[in-house]
Amino acid sequence: MKNNLEITKPVLILDEGKCKSNIQWMAEKARASNTKFRPHFKTHQSLQIGRWFKDQGVDKIAVSSLEMATYFAEEWDDITVAFPVNILEMDTINELARKITLHLLIETEATAAFLRQNLQNSVGCFLKIDVGTGRTGINPTMTSQVEKILSVIENAGHLHGSGFLAHAGHTYQAKSTNEIGEICKLSKEILTGLKSVFSEQYPGLLNSLGDTPGCSIVDDFNGIDEIRPGNFVFYDLMQYQLGACQVSRIAVAMACPVVAIHEERNEMVIYGGAVHFSKEFITTESEGIIYGRVVERKDGGWGNVIPGLVLSGLSQEHGIITGPAGEIGKYKAGDVIIVLPVHSCLTASLSRNYITTGGKILSKFSQQNGWK
Repeated sequence: MKNNLEITKPVLILDEGKCKSNIQWMAEKARASNTKFRPHFKTHQSLQIGRWFKDQGVDKIAVSSLEMATYFAEEWDDITVAFPVNILEMDTINELARKITLHLLIETEATAAFLRQNLQNSVGCFLKIDVGTGRTGINPTMTSQVEKILSVIENAGHLHGSGFLAHAGHTYQAKSTNEIGEICKLSKEILTGLKSVFSEQYPGLLNSLGDTPGCSIVDDFNGIDEIRPGNFVFYDLMQYQLGACQVSRIAVAMACPVVAIHEERNEMVIYGGAVHFSKEFITTESEGIIYGRVVERKDGGWGNVIPGLVLSGLSQEHGIITGPAGEIGKYKAGDVIIVLPVHSCLTASLSRNYITTGGKILSKFSQQNGWK
């Protein structure tokens, strides 16, 4: 970071070079596999960062809410809301569909029927398929249910079938990169199998698959029409532990003031708690539960992970850093330390904006909508 960058409270720092490199890398992977790239913008939530994707030829995106879609509709005209339709937001759906090419996510016949009756403008819809995560979506073996929903869509004036969509979120519980690869392979087989069953009756259906671990590790997306990873834009310690990235690819870090040192118990207290990092954690055999890792602070960004110096406890505003006595003793109240987050999506969502390592402030969705 620039030496003259004044930090007085927790701030999310963005390494612009690493971020752009991550975007280019994933875009090139998609192109090499002749697969459309529809990145999920729920991680960065920024129009300014979104423009870096346009530099790579990206013209379609995914988001996690209609509010976020409204924000990005200022500069993007093909958006998938990758969250099941909330029919209470019908007015917003109609307003958005009047302005852009909008794709929605449905998983029940009742929702499809409601949209058919209430849509005022053309909307595409993906059927959400559960490929093993178990969170939401249609069981792919229930082809009769899929058929019923597609039939409702076919007979709807403003509703059009986009295809089948899945998020292989269970890759986050994988124990190895080989397991991630197997999950991705099975997910592709499920989607391609469904498409083959219905493609003759309903031509033009697409298969959309997205999760950062799978899209990072797998190179061959044969059978998938579009990929929708999101976290890769920043990466984080969870992705590193999964084997999806190297630490050097992590593009965001939280800068936190030190407020107290307790050498007698090898701890320091920082201004940076759950409202900044969330309470996502990873577990290691030697360190137990950790919420972040401290890295060297350097001009122009940050350096290597400092061995043993971890964010081991969180309350609302407080963070507890533990580590070897020799490391804790190097700090004093008023210093600023740099911490890599466990989950960059939530850490970014909790932040007002970004400050780049070059000192630029980048605005984001939550600030624009006055949530903070």
